[in-house]
Amino acid sequence: MSSKKDNQIMLILSIIERGKAKAYMDMLSSKNIFFNMQTVGAGTASSEMMDILGLGSNDKDIVISYAPRKCVEILATDLTNDLGSGKGFGGLLMILSTSAISKLTAEVMIQRTGEIDLKGDSNAMKSEYQHSLIMINVNPGYTDKVMHTAKKAGATGGTVIRARKASTEKTGDLGDLQTQDEKEIITILAPDTIRNQIMEEVNKEFGMRSEAKGIVCSVPVDKAFKI
Repeated sequence: MSSKKDNQIMLILSIIERGKAKAYMDMLSSKNIFFNMQTVGAGTASSEMMDILGLGSNDKDIVISYAPRKCVEILATDLTNDLGSGKGFGGLLMILSTSAISKLTAEVMIQRTGEIDLKGDSNAMKSEYQHSLIMINVNPGYTDKVMHTAKKAGATGGTVIRARKASTEKTGDLGDLQTQDEKEIITILAPDTIRNQIMEEVNKEFGMRSEAKGIVCSVPVDKAFKI
């Protein structure tokens, strides 16, 4: 019988080579991870660095997935032990804990996956991985400058997701700090030892009182894998 911990819903953020999302989501489905959403982004590494790394294009497919912890543990175990088809996608997979999710959504996901026996080394999901995902939301045109500042503070690279506000209504509480409809979200995986330094330096130059109107936040990452 599944425990409450097994049924916790986890979030998986995957950043992979452009064009590989379908094959990647097929792999996730084979591991009972069915709730996947796809968007696109761009890496911040130079084309020269991409050639050195053998990653080809700087364009990225981004897949956001939700699954019960028991399914994510199986995926993490397979990736740790280099089993299955979880490699060769030219990117990074990050596992994050959700603090809350609707009860109905969780029940649907759990019913879809059914009873699954955890096999292998479940220690793959222990939270000894001391990294965070930094998310920087800025007006368009500031990505290169933000990444330059972040790299000076210790960041090694990031991924840019272009987005727009879901609502065009003004938020009165923000006063003069209104932001543009079009936005760029820069995601950076960083060790916790330099997380605050990166965030402080970026916020100092590109925070809400600057022209970039940046919003900087971070969330802990339970585990990350090259895929």
